[in-house]
Amino acid sequence: MIPFSYSIRNLFRRPVQSVQLIAGSSLVILLIMTAASINLAMENTLKNSGESRNAILLGAGSEESIERSEVSSSLAEVAGASIKNIRKVFGQHALSPEIHYNGLISLDDQISSQALLRGVTYQSLWVHPKIRITEGRFPRAGEVMVGKLAYKKLGVTKNTLQVGSSINFNNEKLVVSGMFDALGTVMEAEIWLPVYDLMAYTQRSTFSCVVLALENTDEFGEVDAFSKMRLDLEVVAIKETEYYSKISSFFEPIRWLAWVCAMLIGAGALLGGLNTLFAAFTLRIKEFGALQAIGFSRLSLLISLVQESSLSGIFGSILAFFVSLGFLQGISFPFSIGVFVLDFNPSVLKLGIFSGLVLGLLGGIPPGWTCLRPSLPETLRSS
Repeated sequence: MIPFSYSIRNLFRRPVQSVQLIAGSSLVILLIMTAASINLAMENTLKNSGESRNAILLGAGSEESIERSEVSSSLAEVAGASIKNIRKVFGQHALSPEIHYNGLISLDDQISSQALLRGVTYQSLWVHPKIRITEGRFPRAGEVMVGKLAYKKLGVTKNTLQVGSSINFNNEKLVVSGMFDALGTVMEAEIWLPVYDLMAYTQRSTFSCVVLALENTDEFGEVDAFSKMRLDLEVVAIKETEYYSKISSFFEPIRWLAWVCAMLIGAGALLGGLNTLFAAFTLRIKEFGALQAIGFSRLSLLISLVQESSLSGIFGSILAFFVSLGFLQGISFPFSIGVFVLDFNPSVLKLGIFSGLVLGLLGGIPPGWTCLRPSLPETLRSS
């Protein structure tokens, strides 16, 4: 077998070509890692948003969008009196009447931006345990509480949206009373305000939904039976986890589009790398013939060439790790119902390593085999 040091030395014999191969490999690996990170981030954000013990009562026909839903303002009281297995906190039912509204808000003289508003009561903290107020307090009349990623959804700087600042919504000036996070859920991009304030600002007399926290995850049947028996309310019951699972399925084509784009660009870079390797190996045909003449087999030469291309793939993986962890980690992207944050976790990094090795194998075998196919006399006579 040819010593491994021979493969390493050959990388430095033609530094320009080696840099091109490493940069191309890095681009392909970075695209694959970014596509994987986008998919995982969006999927995890939606998956984390649902509580297994929560059920949602919303208007019939609006199972795929709470924003389109309308339910009676008396539904919370009726549900609390009729459903027995609702969890109680301090002797009160853990249910939250809510309004989900997608509207325009502005900060000072800036252009209006699309915002996700949620009208709530203090009971919302009982049914959404992932909410943690990190600064300030829960909003009162004329106030709002903003999620830690709401500024990303609005397209403003983080310092613009702080406790004590104000926002303008429907010609009303609202003061920011608090900040909260929600452990990586869609709620982190929302703006919360008292539900009756939002009803007044939007001139509506109905809620979007009522969220109930049940005692156990297997007691959803009673909530479902309530929605089917009370036909006059025109509501349906759905598990909160199931609702966000449907939303995740809706965004699945977008996640696949990220993969398709990464694969198409990666395929183009791979073909360019194959051409570069073929040109590099072609210039060394006489060298391959000399090695065969002194006793090295074609298989040994092919393994050595694959080692060279694999080293380029490994160095490309290292460069992709540096770029992803140093410049792309933590970047957030808004989408229709929230914001997701890129996370290049160990599983994504493992995918990068695997991609680098696969690129090395795919990039080295075809051009190496093509250059080693001629017989020894033909190889030695080649110009």
